[in-house]
Amino acid sequence: MSSPSSASAPAATDSPWAPLAARVFRALWIAQLVSNTGSWMQTVGAQWLLVGHGAALVTLVQTAAGLPVVLLALPAGVVADRFDRRSVLLAAQFAMLAVSGVLAVLAFLDVLTPAVLLVLTFLLGCGTALMGPAWQAIQPELVERRRLGQAAALGAVNVNLARAVGPALGGAVVAAAGAGWVFAFNAASYLGIAAVLVAWRRPPATVTASGNDGLLAALYAGRRYVWNAPGVRRVLLRTLLFIPGGAALWALLPLTASRVLGLGSGGYGLLLAAVGVGAVAGAFALPRARALLGANGMLAAGALVFAGVLAVLATVRTPWLVALALLPAGLAWIGVLSTLNAAVQTRLPGWVRARGLAVYLLVFQGGQALAAPLWGAVADWVGLSACLLVAGAVMLLGAASVRRWPLYDAEGINPTPSDHWPAPPLVFEPGQADGPVLVSVVYRVPEGNRAAFTHRMRQVARSRRRTGALSWGLYQDGGDPARFVENYLVGSWAEHLAQHHVRWTDTDRRREEQARELLAPGTVPEVTHAFDTVAGPAVPAGSGPALAG
Repeated sequence: MSSPSSASAPAATDSPWAPLAARVFRALWIAQLVSNTGSWMQTVGAQWLLVGHGAALVTLVQTAAGLPVVLLALPAGVVADRFDRRSVLLAAQFAMLAVSGVLAVLAFLDVLTPAVLLVLTFLLGCGTALMGPAWQAIQPELVERRRLGQAAALGAVNVNLARAVGPALGGAVVAAAGAGWVFAFNAASYLGIAAVLVAWRRPPATVTASGNDGLLAALYAGRRYVWNAPGVRRVLLRTLLFIPGGAALWALLPLTASRVLGLGSGGYGLLLAAVGVGAVAGAFALPRARALLGANGMLAAGALVFAGVLAVLATVRTPWLVALALLPAGLAWIGVLSTLNAAVQTRLPGWVRARGLAVYLLVFQGGQALAAPLWGAVADWVGLSACLLVAGAVMLLGAASVRRWPLYDAEGINPTPSDHWPAPPLVFEPGQADGPVLVSVVYRVPEGNRAAFTHRMRQVARSRRRTGALSWGLYQDGGDPARFVENYLVGSWAEHLAQHHVRWTDTDRRREEQARELLAPGTVPEVTHAFDTVAGPAVPAGSGPALAG
């Protein structure tokens, strides 16, 4: 991808609320706000039911909700890339409604044990895991690409608006009427999203398909893409360096509220509401902050703020001072997550978008799910205050690492498909499953351009691997130094046709053109396709030279 610098962001003059002008995005945003409010109410109810059972059990609520992402995010990404994403989202909504309904009934009957609560929370997490990649992947269908950053920020605003209302409301409802009513509201909250999705008429052309690839092949294609996309890998690294330390706040705040500050469920809800209020207020400042700091500055500043907030939680015993300290935590959280989310969205092409986002969600949610019980164990071992200070130190290290491992600049990255290769004219008709296919491209490069050519071909190599090449090599002819041969192996003829028509992006095309600018004047690359001699095609289809790219 590009050289490291501050990743691009939306112009500061563009309103942070601009994506809400899109009708379907606006309707889904409002419905999601209701659903997120129900989810935060349920989180408060679930955590508060377990407060008396020890730190480790309380933090397992977050683990039970997040662990399904670790297990199911990648298969969910394949499902979202292969099937209609609207249908996937609807299935997830109705499944979560059913599980939440069972949870409410058991709570009303007063037979909800900690084990059953955690199991049902895990099942709700499975619904979230199924929904996550599809939800993220439809965003470019709802708003313009240049506004994906604002859309990501509005998604974070949504979560934090719900956090501002849901925990306080949930705490009050638990205190006044019991946890059953909290779980019942959460069950009903899924109906809003389902209604909007039923009314949305998604254009047929946007329905994504991945051919006839099996699950393992589709998973491998997604892993191959991410591995050969340095910009995406850097986003994942930055997420991994922020989330574990940030998870300490959410995992340990209920214990801080009850054990250190002496608050009840209502007080704990108000502390969470303070984080939400800070995030919502911060949304107004985000465009100016991005323009001033850049994406990498936002990541460093967010980690520094979180470190400071964790230090306050570890040392301050006055509830209103803690609530004030949690306001900037909300701003930092929304700033970092919207930056990371927009960075990964703008780098992924449509054919693999859900799988790439599934990997991002795996790192994001999985980092929280695995870090939460670790912080609970550390708190039981060294004490709550010392544990919070350790988490703050982890955040400081993350802030310092931004200079060493910044996000790459996204300027010029265009994931729009580029169907510019002509169809290869062959003398026989290959079957879709025929292969592997060895593609060979012969270049003639003058002496003065050879070093630059081989350097630029490294970018082309990444493009070939991202889009389907199982192996790649560039060879210089020992008897004719001006002659270079590029060989890459593709698993099947269908995979190579997908490279031609679906997977090759405008950015890939530009990388290839930059390498070909260095060829000898008047020469054209010669492309041939060789098939496996055992499984290759055998049906005649006329004649003609195999010289297409």
